Amino acid sequence: MTALLYVVGIVLFLVGISLSIALHELGHLVPAKRFGVKVTRYMIGFGPTLWSTRRGETVYGVKALPLGGFIAMPGMYPPQEQAEARLGGGRRRAPRRGRLFATAVEDARLMSNEELEPGEEHRAFYALSVPKRLAVMFGGPVVNLVLGILGLAVGLMGIGLPGPTTTVQTVVECAVPATTAAERTEAQQAECQPGDQLTPAWEVGIEPGDTIESVDGVAVADWDAMVEVIRDNAGQTVPIVVTRDGQERTFDVPIIESERPALDADGETLYDEDGALVTEPAGFLGIGPTQEYIPVPATEFPGHAARAVGDTFHALFTLPQKLVDIAHVAFSDEPRDPEGPMGMVGVGRVAGEIASTNEFETAGGEVVTFELIDKAQTGISLFASLNLFLFAFNMVPLLPLDGGHIAVALYEGARRRINRWRGRGAVGPFDTAKLLPLTYVVIAGFLAMTVLLVYVDIVKPVRLFG
Repeated sequence: MTALLYVVGIVLFLVGISLSIALHELGHLVPAKRFGVKVTRYMIGFGPTLWSTRRGETVYGVKALPLGGFIAMPGMYPPQEQAEARLGGGRRRAPRRGRLFATAVEDARLMSNEELEPGEEHRAFYALSVPKRLAVMFGGPVVNLVLGILGLAVGLMGIGLPGPTTTVQTVVECAVPATTAAERTEAQQAECQPGDQLTPAWEVGIEPGDTIESVDGVAVADWDAMVEVIRDNAGQTVPIVVTRDGQERTFDVPIIESERPALDADGETLYDEDGALVTEPAGFLGIGPTQEYIPVPATEFPGHAARAVGDTFHALFTLPQKLVDIAHVAFSDEPRDPEGPMGMVGVGRVAGEIASTNEFETAGGEVVTFELIDKAQTGISLFASLNLFLFAFNMVPLLPLDGGHIAVALYEGARRRINRWRGRGAVGPFDTAKLLPLTYVVIAGFLAMTVLLVYVDIVKPVRLFG
């Protein structure tokens, strides 16, 4: 069953990435057809064609390698007589001869326009206005951005984030000051030592499964609110109302004062400049909470989404250095950084682990059950992250990525505006074919990155659980 679930996870991943690619290309296809551009092919994947069908003038198909996709639009490289030509008469720049890649450039230009029939020149991509070209090229990345945000919305607002609740999971037997606990060995921390003070929860009989309803008459809706009331009542005996087996019970609990980690305004543990734990005297009860998924309020979701997009671009900016580190790890004995980049093979492995894992052991030795809701949340987060990365990656201003075409269109628009301001008249489309040598370098870099990540994903895979 585990092996079958592993395969199911990989299949779901392939379906998810293929759907993301298909919708990305649809984001290009719809505006292109809307603006009258001739679209000859719509393909998901690269390599040998597994399936295809023709609808009108467009061939739709699926290829063997789900590493991307494309739509073919004649006129991505304008013909020589159009490129760099002054509209309405005027001098044309004489083409240079004998340059490196010159033959490849001319061949690419011819292939780009060979599917245009006589009289269809107006349906070429280069014939579009700059705003329409931007709409076509932005369409794909924007679809991935929308998919990523929708995935985040389902994961965060529909399922939620793991968080502590007011239901008791553990009752601590002994109250040990934070500094004392830090000085003890792991074995000593696992059980009470002679002279340790019993916790109030242990003494009065609070049990795992009890739900704290109120402390000192103050209703507590969440864990943080309860902790705040308890910390403020050090040395006081207060009534604590719990629900057990559907019935309310009240305990008069003497809250003890203990040295506890200091918290900031967000409830996070404080450390000083040297990294040492900051402590303070505070009330202590001696219970640990259960963890449940708590939906993120709609008012907080935009902040989460903005941080996710920002983190994605930060990861993209640091990708070159991380690839250097990956290359070093791949051919050395150094362990792989689990937070580093992964290729398709690595992400597929992770998807298989998510589907097939039912429990795992933490670094502390605790066995944790990985339930269906955990799998759903992790899988949806993976889908959202992949789409946000596809959005960010495609916005890189290098050909053949969408960002490269966007940069060319913006340059062309600025150049035309400047020429009008100077009274020089309008010019024809920018000769994108001139950038083919750089495009080949970028493609070679992408292929090298893909091969490196596939290799390291095989020899040193990242494992999500242990």
